[in-house]
Amino acid sequence: MLRQTSLATLGLSVGSILTLVGFAAYAADYATLNLAGFFYGFPLLLGGLALKAGELKPVPFSKPTSPEILALRKQQATSTQNQVRKDVTRYRYGQDVHLDRAINRLGLGSNNDERPVLKGLQESKIDDAYALILEFESPLIPLEVWQQKQQKIEAYFGPGVRVMVTQPSEDCVDLALIATPAG
Repeated sequence: MLRQTSLATLGLSVGSILTLVGFAAYAADYATLNLAGFFYGFPLLLGGLALKAGELKPVPFSKPTSPEILALRKQQATSTQNQVRKDVTRYRYGQDVHLDRAINRLGLGSNNDERPVLKGLQESKIDDAYALILEFESPLIPLEVWQQKQQKIEAYFGPGVRVMVTQPSEDCVDLALIATPAG
């Protein structure tokens, strides 16, 4: 619940209300309420504006996850898969794109203009294993570059995961993080 709540919107809402109460109290000559409105409301309003400027919205699921896949996730998902899923489905602040550090470290875009952008994700079953599929919009980085980096991507996302890179449409690349369950 809290992961799906925008702190920027919360700060803007509460800050605006308190600031308006402060102005109303000033006009009505209520000094104590006036001070509370200005000293708490205005900083909250400014903080909300600052957070809104650096806000990155959660990535949506491109298709709903079935109960079968949810059960498979509980059995097989690695901690890395769970962490990636949780990170990209919540509000982030101070980042240009989701997974920006991973993208930079993997050499998939050195600047903001050519960096692939995560547009969606889905959970699926591939070869009887749980798979987290990250859907990137990648107009400037061709599929061949992604495929060349496949081993590096596997090493980055840790043990217990194999990677499959596909191109469902032009300018889009799907990166499947597939759990490799023991046994």
